[in-house]
Amino acid sequence: MSAMRDFGKVAVLLGGDSAERDVSLNSGGRVLAALQGQGIDAHAFDPASEPLAALKNYDRAFIALHGRHGEDGAIQGALELMRIPYTGSGVMASAIGMDKFRTKLLWRAAGLPTPDYALLTAASDFAAIERTLGLPLFVKPAREGSSIGISKVKAPGELAAAYVEAARHDPLVLAEKGVMGGEYTVGIVGDTALPIVKIEPATDWYDYEAKYHRDDTRYLCPCGLSGDKKAEIKNGALEAFRLIGGRGWGRVDFLMDEAGRHYYLEVNTAPGMTDHSLLPMAARAAGLDYPALVRRVLELAAND
Repeated sequence: MSAMRDFGKVAVLLGGDSAERDVSLNSGGRVLAALQGQGIDAHAFDPASEPLAALKNYDRAFIALHGRHGEDGAIQGALELMRIPYTGSGVMASAIGMDKFRTKLLWRAAGLPTPDYALLTAASDFAAIERTLGLPLFVKPAREGSSIGISKVKAPGELAAAYVEAARHDPLVLAEKGVMGGEYTVGIVGDTALPIVKIEPATDWYDYEAKYHRDDTRYLCPCGLSGDKKAEIKNGALEAFRLIGGRGWGRVDFLMDEAGRHYYLEVNTAPGMTDHSLLPMAARAAGLDYPALVRRVLELAAND
């Protein structure tokens, strides 16, 4: 049976109207080329410029949208109503995964380690929060991705301005204790945790520039952790993904402290697929090249 008949007509959803539109166009363009290169009848579909009703002409959807309306359950709900199988997590898992605050609540309730935090409002006692969490700390919009709106607070008195910056992107704002022993990620495809990647930015922290535009960010795979530690973290990452209801594929980021303890940071239910992205890098280390990864994710497409 040919690849075209396997999957039918495939919409690659890309672009959209979130703050991560540019990243999504990059991811989606590469996914589209990889699918078409395997003879799959794939077409670009940008929800920002095409009516969603037009998706009824497709048999399957590959979601390469990032941010709001793309990985927060909104587009997933539309595809559910049209009964079109789509890649990645369902409505509930997508909505929870997009919300760093509610992801933390779930993980903490299940006993998974995650950095200490406080919710911020304009009326917060910023000085008290700085003292309680300690410095440095990170301030982030709870429902944005790609490090958009995030600030690193390094000196007393800086938290208030960081809150204002994050609140421009989302009224729900988190302050999170800085865990400074290293940043890592675990990619997940199906029920398998991929090799761990360690991220070493040349900048002060892994910000938007370091993620997408700089060529001096280092990615280490093998990651340098011991075999036992890697197994423990990968099992925990699979549990973290299961707890939010994740399926298909995703990525769980974690931090290490100086004492060698790990803390799960957040989950990404529609991972980036650019040439700087972490999940394709981990898949390559596991022997799965980019076209094979894209095809595998498409094979896992489902609906609730």
